[in-house]
Amino acid sequence: MGSSHDSERGKIRTRVEKSLRPMTLPNFITFLRMAMIPFFVLAVNEHEFQLAALIFVLAGVTDAMDGAIARSFHMESLFGTYLDPIADKLLLSTAYIALTIPQGQAVVIPLWLTIMALFRDALIVIVALLLYVAAGMRRFRPTIWGKLTTFMHVSTVTLVLVANIRSVPDWLLLTFFYVSFGFVIISGFNYIYRASKMLEAVEDRE
Repeated sequence: MGSSHDSERGKIRTRVEKSLRPMTLPNFITFLRMAMIPFFVLAVNEHEFQLAALIFVLAGVTDAMDGAIARSFHMESLFGTYLDPIADKLLLSTAYIALTIPQGQAVVIPLWLTIMALFRDALIVIVALLLYVAAGMRRFRPTIWGKLTTFMHVSTVTLVLVANIRSVPDWLLLTFFYVSFGFVIISGFNYIYRASKMLEAVEDRE
């Protein structure tokens, strides 16, 4: 009986260790994406916008690669589940800040858009922490609004980088800025609504 119990505990421990293991290939690629961030900032600071755009595109490629490799070769891990969105948020937040600070470049991201985008990201982190503390929820799946907001953030950063390399119509820039702002507002309220519904469901079960 004791040996069966020990064997079961050993299997559980193995599963936990497997899910937490940090140094899988997908997680290494995610760390590589995070390592690109300071080089992106330096390129923007030196007005090397072609290089900055190349780094940003490569970071996007690694984002697609780590998920594809994890799914195809069954290398998913709990560590990677948390690390990947952190890397994405860090890259986009840093890109927004770097492209908002005026350093003589032709086009910058408006300060009001960057403030709202960063506030939304901070709100998501706070909501996730509240759900974890109050209800023990470890995963807060992104919605279509969240995915669209991320897509617009990536598109806005890319367009601003291009606008600092060659001329881009002002109306196109303004369209991207205001559409991004709209998605930030909608997705922010949507996260709050979903969180409140989840907490209500937990209270009803109790």
